[in-house]
Amino acid sequence: MNLLVGRILLALVFLIAGIRKLMAPAASAGYLAKLGFPAPEVMVWVAIAFELGGAILLIVGWKTRWAALALALFTLIASFAAHRFWEISDAGQYANQMNHFLKNVAIIGGMLILAATGPGPNSVDGRRRTP
Repeated sequence: MNLLVGRILLALVFLIAGIRKLMAPAASAGYLAKLGFPAPEVMVWVAIAFELGGAILLIVGWKTRWAALALALFTLIASFAAHRFWEISDAGQYANQMNHFLKNVAIIGGMLILAATGPGPNSVDGRRRTP
């Protein structure tokens, strides 16, 4: 049961972020353009697919290890693209961006643990028995 709750809590971060992007894709593409992403109008849909798809896979526990690794990589890229605290001279913004970066590092850690342990018995993956 703990792994189920953990999967849901980790997934919520991505589920909510994906829904917010889906509700305002043009604004999200504008933000990605500001960060320097190539083809931001396309990249926003890639981000939505990763966030919503990964969140759903984690919640139901299907292909959990792969979803966790994909979301870890996604979060790593997002961290270095969007939370470059080392480039900021304003103390308040420096601390804010460093906190976001470190939060993402913790999420990556959670995803790596999930990839290593698997989803647990309360999952689609956990219900399949391999002979």
